[in-house]
Amino acid sequence: MYIKELKLKNYRNYEDLTIQFENKVNVILGENAQGKTNVMESIYVLAMAKSHRTSNDKELIRWGEEYARIEGSIEKYNRLTALQLIISKKGKKAKLNYIEQEKLSQYVGAMNVIMFAPEDLNLVKGSPGVRRRFIDMEIGQVSAVYLHDLSRYQKIMQQRNHYLKMLQMRKQTDQTMLDVLTAQLSEAAAKIIHKRLQFISELQKWAQPIHFGISRGLETLIIKYKPSVDVSEEHDLTKMINVYEQKFAEIRTKEIERGATLAGPHRDDLIFFVNDYDVQTYGSQGQQRTTALSLKLAEIDLIHNEIGEYPILLLDDVLSELDDFRQSHLLNTIQGKVQTFVTTTSVEGIDHQTLREAATFHVQAGKLIDDK
Repeated sequence: MYIKELKLKNYRNYEDLTIQFENKVNVILGENAQGKTNVMESIYVLAMAKSHRTSNDKELIRWGEEYARIEGSIEKYNRLTALQLIISKKGKKAKLNYIEQEKLSQYVGAMNVIMFAPEDLNLVKGSPGVRRRFIDMEIGQVSAVYLHDLSRYQKIMQQRNHYLKMLQMRKQTDQTMLDVLTAQLSEAAAKIIHKRLQFISELQKWAQPIHFGISRGLETLIIKYKPSVDVSEEHDLTKMINVYEQKFAEIRTKEIERGATLAGPHRDDLIFFVNDYDVQTYGSQGQQRTTALSLKLAEIDLIHNEIGEYPILLLDDVLSELDDFRQSHLLNTIQGKVQTFVTTTSVEGIDHQTLREAATFHVQAGKLIDDK
């Protein structure tokens, strides 16, 4: 899979841009604050219908304009697919092959991307929310059903939290509605966890040998899912639903006192072990970075295994954050098989065949120029 053409209209600092890319490594060079990351972000937004940098879509619209439009022509399964995303103050509209999609969950997954930015090096040592977002974004790319279940869970939880607040403030005393919402939440939670546990098992299968290679055979990576409720991979869906219902029955009084849902997928976490030590707590910065890099590289193979195509890789200013050995491992992994976009201020000091054969573009003040 690769993106052949990208068009931007009123996106961040780009007034109007049309650019063609090759199915290989594309290096985007430029000084800071000229718009390198904006190009990278636009490809991510085109795929995921949301930014990795901001939750406020209005920031994506060029100053003084009413809307931003991103269009892309991608080749996937040997045929061209046209994608379009329009972002306005009223919301987002997504089109797939010129047909508007009713739900964004029907659109996400048409184009698969993996973003690796400096903040992703915080995947291991960052907050649990960072790791949950990582899981949700990656599963969502290959499973529209998961996105639907996640959206449903979040809506039910909102309603349940509202009702718990009403009970807390004694504006409600009847708990029948809480029973109904708890049953619905338990079912939605079980579906999400079932898929997450499958994903983590697959992710470890791909990440473990990569980590072993980067650490020169000295480290073994194990990824464990840490649920807020006592469920495991051995449980079927019915058993998981029962476990959630029992948990919510146990903590009902506490939840009413707090006015919030205190268990479920929104409270879960991932733990990474290297040679049986928790990397977040006991690992060096190098081990944490190796773990993050292994996870990102594992996603390439995982997505290929799921959909039969390699995703597009976005490396936003991350090469300079890695030492020579990790740089080489990353570039060797992508060489010749993944369309990759690299943003950097300079490629000096990075001596690798992949970059010598790359297409190069220069960015200056919202203009992107092909160096051909």
